[in-house]
Amino acid sequence: MAIVLQPPARIGFIGIGNMGRPMARRLLEAGYTVQVADKNESAVQRFVAEFGGNAANSLEPLARSSQAVITMLPDGKAVQEVVLGDGGLISSLAAGSIVIDMSSSEPVGTRDLGRALAGRGIHLVDAPVSGGVKRAIDGSLATMAGGEAGIIACIRPLLEAMAKQIFLTGPLGSGHAMKALNNLVSAAGLWMAAEALLVGQQFGLAPETMVDVLNASTGRNNSTENKFKQHILSRTFGSGFSLGLMAKDLRTAQGLAAATGIPAPFTRCCTELWDQAVRELGEAADHTAIVRVLEQKAGQVLAK
Repeated sequence: MAIVLQPPARIGFIGIGNMGRPMARRLLEAGYTVQVADKNESAVQRFVAEFGGNAANSLEPLARSSQAVITMLPDGKAVQEVVLGDGGLISSLAAGSIVIDMSSSEPVGTRDLGRALAGRGIHLVDAPVSGGVKRAIDGSLATMAGGEAGIIACIRPLLEAMAKQIFLTGPLGSGHAMKALNNLVSAAGLWMAAEALLVGQQFGLAPETMVDVLNASTGRNNSTENKFKQHILSRTFGSGFSLGLMAKDLRTAQGLAAATGIPAPFTRCCTELWDQAVRELGEAADHTAIVRVLEQKAGQVLAK
């Protein structure tokens, strides 16, 4: 059984992007010994210069010196490459060490990865997060942890440094399944609220007033509370989560529906709409910019 990873346990952190950067910082502030890596070497150097920690020149020394390694990467394919690819983690991690995939990966691929690591005596936990950049900064994320309960207990202090709420979702892959389904509901709420606001504005209602009413009523959702005034009506479109990643999570959710045999017509429709938005706006656009697709079709812009 792995030991409980209390500070100053040695942690490798791979992926210093919009979310990974503040999450790794939280680990340092909690007293963990953190070694960071990213394909963007300048991002690693900036992180170390600003917050401390150590920069990994390659995956091999990071793996050899870490009791646990966290991946925070764009998708499961990137995680598979980092773990199983040429010079990947699997060749250098010690038996008994733990890989924690906090990316939004595909559940089936996560289970395959778990089997490959188990063959080397290495544990895998899938622990994707929700809450966005703001909550990554203040450590109030929610995380959905799938895997062996005993291993999750060993990394709980580590997770608590980054997340306020930790949900044990079940066996390996269940955390990633839950994350995809969560983002499906989130994406549907954002799209529907944008449609409602455009209809209301055309009728003569003020968008800000509509958002206030929704947030005091049964139409309230995460997007009406945290995205419309902050990123859409302000026209900043800066939530820090890309349109391409949201669309990818919806495709994962649609795949889950197909794999389980559950009829999910709205899931299919929602996924198609977001995929269309990716084609029109590009994967790098902020996901809140999806309102621009609706605005173009409506011939009007949502404004304060």
